[in-house]
Amino acid sequence: MSDIDLNKLRRLDGGLLLVFRELLRSGRASLAAERLGLSQPAISHALTRLRDLFEDPLFVRRPHGFEPTRRALALGPQVDALIALADSAMSPDRAFDPAVSRRLFSIAAPEFVTALIGGELIQRLRAIAPGVRFAIGHADEAEALRGLRTGEIDFALGRFGAARPGYAVEPLFEDVYCVVARHGHPAMDGRLDWEQWRDIGHVYAWSRSETGGDKSKDHGDGAPVMLAAVPQWLTALLMVASTDGIATVPRRLAERHAGRLGLQVIDPPFNPDRIEVSVMRRAGISDPGADWFLGEVRRAAAA
Repeated sequence: MSDIDLNKLRRLDGGLLLVFRELLRSGRASLAAERLGLSQPAISHALTRLRDLFEDPLFVRRPHGFEPTRRALALGPQVDALIALADSAMSPDRAFDPAVSRRLFSIAAPEFVTALIGGELIQRLRAIAPGVRFAIGHADEAEALRGLRTGEIDFALGRFGAARPGYAVEPLFEDVYCVVARHGHPAMDGRLDWEQWRDIGHVYAWSRSETGGDKSKDHGDGAPVMLAAVPQWLTALLMVASTDGIATVPRRLAERHAGRLGLQVIDPPFNPDRIEVSVMRRAGISDPGADWFLGEVRRAAAA
């Protein structure tokens, strides 16, 4: 190790890393000071030391607060990992106990995933971890990455692209699309052909939080007729249940709710697209609680 490296390591301390993380999360010196129990001058002094240490401005003052530079964004996951490792080293025997924990887990997930796993997850937690709570928000991929980087969410579920540096993506479950129609529909009873699928009006579901919406495609003989476009899958199911419209939706979601809504679940007259739902997390972060909660999410998704 060179002398320069040793000098930098001597100048680095855990307090600086905590200030960096809070500024990256909140973008405001006042909030960082409040959360860390420091004065704003102390935050400013720490930021000066950080800039000198990393030889970068790190945070640029804007009217709305501090905006991180590219260098700061790249450092974020590494600083999180250093803090987690230091915490683990100082508390080697600490373990997560779901039976007594009162932790609130925050995740990002599309609405169709939430509607599939939410009820089962609540039932599991009531039985084995009555004090644990969870909050699920809808987020597109960019918002999910930002939430993971700032620590606002523990992990994200969805249909993500290629893994990015500092993040890990692993599969959660797969699904395919099906067609739903109400029981007693005048034009079909358990099956439909191409012309019916094309000509009977569709209720489409779309959302900014989805990386893919209703995957109905023009397969060469014309696009299906649209009756309405709504922002949620469950809204589409409810509308189909009370009309003669149909919808092309994720099959597991349809099967989970078909009984209570009085819906037929029908194979589409074409080879349906696959839906691959994954988990995205920050890489290199040790969090036994989040690991446990993800395990419960997996069991809920498999139920």
